[in-house]
Amino acid sequence: MERLDSRVRIVWLASALVGGLIGGALVGAAGRFFFDSGLWIVPVAFVVLAVLGAGYELARYRIWRFAIEDDAVTLERGVLTRVTSVVPFVRVQHVDTQRGPIERLAGLSSVVVYTAGSRGADVTIPGLAPERADAIRERLRRLAIESEPGEPEDAV
Repeated sequence: MERLDSRVRIVWLASALVGGLIGGALVGAAGRFFFDSGLWIVPVAFVVLAVLGAGYELARYRIWRFAIEDDAVTLERGVLTRVTSVVPFVRVQHVDTQRGPIERLAGLSSVVVYTAGSRGADVTIPGLAPERADAIRERLRRLAIESEPGEPEDAV
């Protein structure tokens, strides 16, 4: 199974660092007020939550995997609850790449696979280099077309 691009780790670590810096600024700037008035728990709780959030995001990054097999796409994810999704190519409706503002800043892209179904009818493979995302999109499109004999080539 493949992992996400290493730039995802940088984005997640940067967000944790910013949270820690904000927490540190709160403790430094308002520390005397908080500690003198007995509200010292607020900045401490903020810093603890920032550290826990960073740990959760790192665990989420380390666990997220995907594989493109002969007949399906398999995704593994989840920190507390592990989820394995298998999307057969026969169920694929269409495949997109997307780049939100944070992904563009980090130089990343995502592949979204839309499936036939009602519950959770799409799966996303985030944290890919744009060139890799385009290559995966085209590969998935080609495999979805091949899995449906007799369908026109522009069906996906």
